[in-house]
Amino acid sequence: MFKQFPLAQTFGINTTSTMMVEGFTDEKHPAIPRKDQYVFRKNYLSDVLAYLANPCGDGLFLTGPTGSGKTSLINQVAARLNWPVQQITCHGRMELQDMIGQFMLVNGSMQFVHGPLAMAMKHGHILILNEIDLMDPSELAGLNDIIEGRPLLIPQNGGEIIQPHFKFRLIATGNSAGQGDQTGLYSGVLQQNIAFMDRFRVFEVGYPDKDQEKMILRHVLEGHGVSFDPVMDSITDKMILVASEIRNLFVGSKEASGELSITMSTRTLVRWATLMLAYKRAPNAMAYSLDRALTLRAEPAQREAIHKIAENIFGDSWGTKNA
Repeated sequence: MFKQFPLAQTFGINTTSTMMVEGFTDEKHPAIPRKDQYVFRKNYLSDVLAYLANPCGDGLFLTGPTGSGKTSLINQVAARLNWPVQQITCHGRMELQDMIGQFMLVNGSMQFVHGPLAMAMKHGHILILNEIDLMDPSELAGLNDIIEGRPLLIPQNGGEIIQPHFKFRLIATGNSAGQGDQTGLYSGVLQQNIAFMDRFRVFEVGYPDKDQEKMILRHVLEGHGVSFDPVMDSITDKMILVASEIRNLFVGSKEASGELSITMSTRTLVRWATLMLAYKRAPNAMAYSLDRALTLRAEPAQREAIHKIAENIFGDSWGTKNA
């Protein structure tokens, strides 16, 4: 049922460590995330593996800006360890009961169907609660005992008691760290109960550095059959520089708020690169794909400012067909 995976080979990282990581033998479980091309960052990988190996009665909370790769990090670790995942995206109207289960019509009769929380606890899966800071803190308080390892009682199902499987893990992601959104950029984020947050170990997932993002883009482009020649190398360098400038204007400084209300996450940067290939016959593929990846949801003045940033970075090549 369980087996050991070599750290370096499994996650494609350069390390002298001969460390082995425990995962599952079953490669075909339907809840195992799809394995994608992925560049692991060693410090984040280390935090996740340490938690999976020994949660010590904690949940794991990943905070960070939109599109920085919080959820994909967990899913890609799980994919390589054959660890099944139950995943929920939280929202303001979600109730704890939605996670536990409900009665549904099955083959003509009403039956209780376990939700993702119950399934994860029962079978030793990872439960990922995405955007957890959008959910009502009073509902999330019902998870306090679960995180600490106590059983789940389901009165609606005849008092069923689910003892937590020793491989059950609860991981949450959010754009805040549970203290609410001080920037005003993430609508709907709620301040969470301090007693609830005290049950998590927390780390922040930031955007990859330049070299890491370049490696990500290289994987994506080569996966689409693109040869990573010197021309493409130069293009991706400039795309990453554009993303960096946009992020700086989005974040602002300690003295002033950001000048932009949208940002270019790593997710958006990848989208820009893939759309550039899809629209390669457009009069200006770079600008055309940038619009569809990001700027068409910006205010006109901000859209113009972002395109000006790109034009200044790309220079004369910005107006050419193949950028």
